[in-house]
Amino acid sequence: MMYDRVEAPPASRTDFVLESIKEAILNGKLKPGQALVETDLAATLNVSKTPVREALKTLAGSGLVVMSPYKGAAVRTVDAAMAASVYDVRMLVEPEALRRAILLGASFDEAALALEDVSDLARRSLANRRFHRALYAGCGNPLMIQILDGLRDQAALITVAGWGICPTWDDEAAEHRAILAAAVQGKGDLAFELLRRHIQTFADRVVEELPDGVR
Repeated sequence: MMYDRVEAPPASRTDFVLESIKEAILNGKLKPGQALVETDLAATLNVSKTPVREALKTLAGSGLVVMSPYKGAAVRTVDAAMAASVYDVRMLVEPEALRRAILLGASFDEAALALEDVSDLARRSLANRRFHRALYAGCGNPLMIQILDGLRDQAALITVAGWGICPTWDDEAAEHRAILAAAVQGKGDLAFELLRRHIQTFADRVVEELPDGVR
């Protein structure tokens, strides 16, 4: 069971279940490879199996869950191939999206707020996820945002796995502050390079340590 039994709100039960399971995966309460049993999740979240089934299908589409006709659903296991693919795209798109956001005079207040939300280990992955989105959200290109949004969940899952291998949050937090400072000061080229280096460094370390092959 992923956490204490909770009461589902009467409206949008599928969304409630979706966000509950996603948060449990991204904060590490549900571990990579862990089976996601519909009856257990339904009992924990006090809902029927139908919204759980729909939520798991959505999570499978975003890359957080794998579905097997024989084994059922499970939290996706992070491997080197997955991490390399996700971070390759991020390095190509995210720094440029940040540079464009700076050129357009976007606000980075949300990014600053995300840096403050690190009260415990369980929230760090979620805060990291919000921080990076806040950097590129103002780039002015809906397709770039859509591409990066599509990678957010998988990137967060890789982050959790990376911190499990080597907890480097303090170093990354310092890098985040430097990136944000450059963005706020309107230094687009510097912010671009700091973010590219930040993503590259994490990817190199994690890909080297993760198992090969797609799970």
